[in-house]
Amino acid sequence: MIGQADLIARVKRYDPGADEAAIHRAYDFAVVAHGSQTRASGDPYYSHPVEVAAILTEYGLDASSIVTALLHDTLEDTEVTINELTTQFGPEIAQLVDGVSKLSQLELQSDKAKQAENFRKLVLAMSRDIRVLLVKLADRLHNMRTLCHIESAEKRRAIARETMEIYSPLAERIGMHTIKDELEDLAFAVLNQDARDSVLRRLEFLREKGAPVVEVIIAELKQVLADEGVAADVSGREKAPYAVWCKMQRKNVTFEQLFDVMAFRIIVNDVSDCYLALGVIHGRYPVVPGRFKDYISMPKPNGYSSLHTGILGPERHRIEIQIRTGDMHQVAERGVSAHWQYKQGPAGSKDRRTYRWLQELLEILESAAGPEEFLEHTRLEMFQDQVFCFSPKGDVYALPNGATIIDFAYAVHSEVGDHCVGGKINGRMLPLRTMIQNGDQVEILTSKNQTPSPEWEQIVVTGKARSRVRRFVRMEQRRQYVSLGRAILDRAFSKEGHKAGKRVLKGVLDKLHAASVEDLYAHVGAGRLTGRDVVLTAFPKTAPQTADGEIVPIARARALKAGQKTAPIPIKGLIPGVAVHFAKCCYPLPGDRIVGIVTTGKGVTIHTIDCDTLASFADSPERWLDVAWDSAGEDGEHRVARIKVVLVNEPGSLSELATAIAKNGGNISNLKITNRTIDFFEMLVDVEVRDRRHFANTLATLRATPGINSVERARG
Repeated sequence: MIGQADLIARVKRYDPGADEAAIHRAYDFAVVAHGSQTRASGDPYYSHPVEVAAILTEYGLDASSIVTALLHDTLEDTEVTINELTTQFGPEIAQLVDGVSKLSQLELQSDKAKQAENFRKLVLAMSRDIRVLLVKLADRLHNMRTLCHIESAEKRRAIARETMEIYSPLAERIGMHTIKDELEDLAFAVLNQDARDSVLRRLEFLREKGAPVVEVIIAELKQVLADEGVAADVSGREKAPYAVWCKMQRKNVTFEQLFDVMAFRIIVNDVSDCYLALGVIHGRYPVVPGRFKDYISMPKPNGYSSLHTGILGPERHRIEIQIRTGDMHQVAERGVSAHWQYKQGPAGSKDRRTYRWLQELLEILESAAGPEEFLEHTRLEMFQDQVFCFSPKGDVYALPNGATIIDFAYAVHSEVGDHCVGGKINGRMLPLRTMIQNGDQVEILTSKNQTPSPEWEQIVVTGKARSRVRRFVRMEQRRQYVSLGRAILDRAFSKEGHKAGKRVLKGVLDKLHAASVEDLYAHVGAGRLTGRDVVLTAFPKTAPQTADGEIVPIARARALKAGQKTAPIPIKGLIPGVAVHFAKCCYPLPGDRIVGIVTTGKGVTIHTIDCDTLASFADSPERWLDVAWDSAGEDGEHRVARIKVVLVNEPGSLSELATAIAKNGGNISNLKITNRTIDFFEMLVDVEVRDRRHFANTLATLRATPGINSVERARG
């Protein structure tokens, strides 16, 4: 363990003006506060905060960060209070310690919900001061270094998984690559020791066998650059075992097939020399296609800048080269601590761009339904490789691989995403689900009348976009459930001669596990409770229902209130705005006799009156709604019907099917081949038609088509 004098000497080496007295006081305070506490290794507990502080000195952190590291466990593990810390060290230190405190710990949690809640607290704390995250990373790094002293193998694995899933991505996000690499390597050793040992053995063999080759490559690269007048320092760096393993898995190749296990760095004086060196290298050696990346003109979100290229270098070896300035190298190695804003004054525009990801985490936090959903979306946000694209104004956006136009819209602004109706990529109008590629220019088209579609959740890949879509769908469904539930309760109470007043409903909230009257409405509207459940709870003496299979009529005129809009789906007997779904077992069409079923989690599902599925609801008559198509159902809007077709297996038969449907004014929205023989194809075809009559005409046309053996409406 580092001594007090050595710790202060380290700080004074890079910050001569550091508050030496504060570090002295914090060191002594931690020793006294932790007293006789010991760690799993048997060492005095105060050795841990001291080692955490020592790690931070390697990155040149300010005195306040060092003091925070020394005190970071006092609030949770000792009797010290935040008021005491404020009195002794001032409000800044107290707030930093409170942010890092294990009251918001991300140490091992058996309860995933608790772990997610603690991560939410950490994000809030580090959004106020990024030093909270720096101390937290150093804290986790020392805990990982001493993980071997924990007896439980399962606990060690859980901590290692958490390190991989949360801490490593956070370290990468702020550019702390040395901490990230060590965290991953320590976790890798716990989670997959055999794989790590295998990679290490191969790296060791490569070092022994390839050492002369590395020296030859470095010497030749130096000479090539010097011949062109480029002053540069050239070195080789071996990739970390976990990074090598991940690349082998991702590319599905063997160790021997990797050509960038060893990366060569060229450090030059300024940015212009970076491009000059690149030109010299490309002019001398063949370039490996697809390996060039310019992170100088488009830095990574964590501030990383460099030129990457792959070449067939000296002695025809395939190698990766990174070209950067000295300042870029410091940022690449030390991340945010290399241009520490607390030492250099207010952050400039570059720093604001660097922390855009943190702002996006806060936006996800606002949209998520709970801590666990927040943690899920955050992992989406942090784990994926990135593509870089541009807005029409030239602003650069970094998005995960696979990001779509909708993801880009939400990256621009949440409101832009909510109202997105279309997008252009490189001037060409494309579907919203189109994936964005590196270098694309994306323009978003919006409309005030547009709202997020539930289908977007299956399209987007960013945590921010998914959380916003889920939030909108959740709020819209709740609004609809509340409206439907209110109408169901009004009818249920009225039938028994009672009134569903708020006082009555408030009296049953605890028994029915509802937080408010609105929650009770939502439970009933979603089908989690029936109207009869609520009536019997409020008036236990109500006679039990004896009628079998009574279908509940709800008059449309009674449901509509002054000023309300009509239901968007033209069906009589529904509350305006109710969540309505058409059953996929019978595909009802305007003109069919239909019935509505209140379905758990979906609102109302519309079935045809002869649907076999209705038999399963025979014992729940209170869930049935008497509904019918309104005349507006024949307004020309197309709806999906499913047909079962048997085609003759000969050239042109599928074309005849599509032509017959199109000539009859229909449109194929989906097609699935279910069976194929030498003579026939059997398939299910989803056809968009206006109503039952249009559908009947379409079937008649298909039956008269030569290449079609048989066609009928599909059920189930």
